[in-house]
Amino acid sequence: MKITVIGTGYVGLVSGTCLAEVGNDVLCLDLDVNKIKILEEGGIPIHEPGLQEMVRRNVAAGRLHFTTDQERAVKHGTIQFIAVGTPPDEDGSADLKYVLAAARNIGRLMTDYKVVVDKSTVPVGTADKVRAAIAEELAARGVQTPYAVVSNPEFLKEGAAVEDFMRPDRIVVGADDEQAVHLMRALYSPFQRNHERLIVTDVRSAELTKYAANAMLATRISFMNELANLAEKLGADIEMVRQGIGSDPRIGYHFLYPGCGYGGSCFPKDVKALIKTAADEAGIELQVLTAVESANNRQKHVLANKVKARLGDRLDGKHFALWGLAFKPNTDDMRDAPSRELVADLLQAGATITAYDPVAMQEAQRVFGPLPGLTYASGPNQALVGADALIIVTEWKEFRSPDFDLLKTSLKNALIFDGRNLYDPKLVRSQGFEYQPVGR
Repeated sequence: MKITVIGTGYVGLVSGTCLAEVGNDVLCLDLDVNKIKILEEGGIPIHEPGLQEMVRRNVAAGRLHFTTDQERAVKHGTIQFIAVGTPPDEDGSADLKYVLAAARNIGRLMTDYKVVVDKSTVPVGTADKVRAAIAEELAARGVQTPYAVVSNPEFLKEGAAVEDFMRPDRIVVGADDEQAVHLMRALYSPFQRNHERLIVTDVRSAELTKYAANAMLATRISFMNELANLAEKLGADIEMVRQGIGSDPRIGYHFLYPGCGYGGSCFPKDVKALIKTAADEAGIELQVLTAVESANNRQKHVLANKVKARLGDRLDGKHFALWGLAFKPNTDDMRDAPSRELVADLLQAGATITAYDPVAMQEAQRVFGPLPGLTYASGPNQALVGADALIIVTEWKEFRSPDFDLLKTSLKNALIFDGRNLYDPKLVRSQGFEYQPVGR
């Protein structure tokens, strides 16, 4: 099949590459000339394990192409995926200007039947707006070319996006056009040979499904964070509580790990957008999600509060080693990362920081800019030198089994603040450390 993917961010590039991997002829469009140049030269503009090799393989095979030419892109694909960004607007709602610009462009240039697929995370009702934008462009041209609009939300985890696309647990297609459903079934058939994973819904239900999924996961995280804070006050161990409730099959173990808050490109933005959609479109206050967002915002300050409770509200002259900057492992994404709040809190209290992240160093320097008091190390052990304590913010694998003897000799104090509960408290404390995890 001939497929066009508009946008080469996480969703667009992963989707286009994986669709090419199973034999389709895919053209990826982006208006960012630098992004396309990087891709044409064999690089990728994001960090995603396994993606670069797959891009190179499919480019070499002639199945994956990149362009900035909008007319070429619209002409190429019968199926046109819109996978552009939907950043939060000032009021928290999803900004649809890029989605609607892509839709208008398709309407302005299409000459035959198209299936226009909303792959971006968009609020309920966006498909109607996309349909109207295309209709307006066709009317302005005085033509009646047929088309369908489909909602096909992505369920990709950053750091495991290739695996998630190639082996999906579900494929949601929201459509009311039989030909479009037929084409989408054909498109996704290589990804569900083991058993049927494709769920066909009406368009609005598909749009809501994406937000509902992320909102549920965010809720589980905030719930466990609140329980962890309570467990700490009551003298209980949240890890034992997690095992106790996770063994109930109605609850399960996934997304029950407490920590220093969630971040990234999806959960914060999508929770905000769903709250805003409910208020504006339905006149409903989503009280649970409002609490989820509030709890997460508080949780991002938990580590700094622990540091201040132990070392004093003013941290002048104190220096900290910081392990992890990305919002989670296997990505360089710093969007809404808990590390950003932690760095701001510590610097504001007068501390200095040496930070290390296996992947996100360059992105962190872009995000923070030149910041007095913040420096970067070439490795985790280099970050420790002369630090009063170690603070762990991201659960990278390479942090899971450190040399505790080296830690003790490098740090001024044998003191660890662990925002991700990486270690067994008894083990760490038996080696002479003061260990402050979350909820243990």
